[in-house]
Amino acid sequence: MNVVVTARMRMSRTALLPVVLLFVCFVPLAFAASWTPVVLLVPLLAAFWVLRVGVDVADDGVTVRSLLGSRRVAWADVAGIRVGRRADLWLVTTGGTEVRLPVLRPRDLPRLAALSGGRFAVPEPPR
Repeated sequence: MNVVVTARMRMSRTALLPVVLLFVCFVPLAFAASWTPVVLLVPLLAAFWVLRVGVDVADDGVTVRSLLGSRRVAWADVAGIRVGRRADLWLVTTGGTEVRLPVLRPRDLPRLAALSGGRFAVPEPPR
């Protein structure tokens, strides 16, 4: 039996606190008219986003989860990691495509490198 160990990198659950506040603020609006309870879907979608979006790192590859879908990239298809202009991380594939790694920042690179099993190294900061 082959066991795959997966590390989940998600947004902190404390991000649900503003979502609860948003829900409390939307409750009076939700009961203003017969059609307005629909606005309660906004905090519900925000909570689902906080709980779902992230990156799963396993022995056989990386799975990037978005709000509605996911994309799996095998380690053999990973060419490297690129840091974007706004300090977001992008997984560069050997096919030339890039996959954004949500909720990860450059400070997460050492942990990501360790979870990858040494498949890429973290560059030293400039001196």
